[in-house]
Amino acid sequence: MQYADITGWGKYTPPAKLSNEDLATFMDTSDEWISSRTGIKERRISHINTAHMAALAGKQALARAGVEADDIDLIIVATCTPDTLVPNTASKVQNLLGTNNSACVDLSSACTGFLYALQNATAQIRAGMINKALVIGAERMSWFVNWGVRDTAVLFGDGAGAMVLEAADNKCGLLEAKLGCDSSARDILNITNFGTDMDRYENPPGPLQIDFLGPEIFKRAVRGMGKATETVMSNANLKAEDIDLLVPHQANLRIIETLQSKLKLKDEQCMVNIQKYGNTSAATVPIALCEAVEQGKVKAGDTIMSAAFGAGLTWGAGYIKWGDNVSPKNDYVQEEQDCNKTAKELLAVAIKHCTENN
Repeated sequence: MQYADITGWGKYTPPAKLSNEDLATFMDTSDEWISSRTGIKERRISHINTAHMAALAGKQALARAGVEADDIDLIIVATCTPDTLVPNTASKVQNLLGTNNSACVDLSSACTGFLYALQNATAQIRAGMINKALVIGAERMSWFVNWGVRDTAVLFGDGAGAMVLEAADNKCGLLEAKLGCDSSARDILNITNFGTDMDRYENPPGPLQIDFLGPEIFKRAVRGMGKATETVMSNANLKAEDIDLLVPHQANLRIIETLQSKLKLKDEQCMVNIQKYGNTSAATVPIALCEAVEQGKVKAGDTIMSAAFGAGLTWGAGYIKWGDNVSPKNDYVQEEQDCNKTAKELLAVAIKHCTENN
């Protein structure tokens, strides 16, 4: 049987940091208020678009895997903040990587998007339809944020993470997954005034913003991620003590801690970086997994559990058996994109517009 080994990992986190103290200069909030409720201390604000972030993360993953872009059969970009709807963002990523050989597709499942994409690419490799895939989660969530609405403005950030998958004979990669969607509650987390569901001419759409019913989402996230994880563990005959590392979606520290407690895992068995990046939607899992490998938290043969929850309401969990590759095949220094502005300077026009119209 053929498996889909994860052989390369990469990320791009924009250099401009927006701290809780920065937010407090233009909205009624504080570091204590944000930190105690979310675990977030700062988030990144991008000066480049989603495709460029995705391509930079992809380049790093390809280099570390020792794979050329021309060798990739499939590029999946999980995003709910695409540069364009037509053509798709994945085709732009392909172009930035300098190749025209791969199939390209965008996948929109919000925060669960990377797990959806990972399962899709893994299934194609295991079916023998492709040999190599580049799976990317990339989001520019700051573009949608209404900076006059505190409850959502403090949550989101920008970034991208990527993984290279290659066909392998040894049993590794994503071995079990459970994905789903609770569409009965899809309206409790949505981006307003966007899409063809509205009348474009008779009722011109208002400003974009993220509608977010926090308490209800918290309950459903804990339930959805927990149920999916239990299903995966049961199907894979795993016990809590078999898990070496939990890499959850980074939406809220309390959600992460609740899932960690259910699995009876120690702090060192749970990858947490929400304090640095906030919620980057589909990018949180690959960024966290990439950092876990970089920090030596992942060893060859480790059992990794990941879980996520997002708009839709999508949910999912996956069991990854890490392969032998825990060291980059090529040294790679992340290409930095010049940015001579602070996060607040990048957002100045958006902040002015939002705060004056709320």
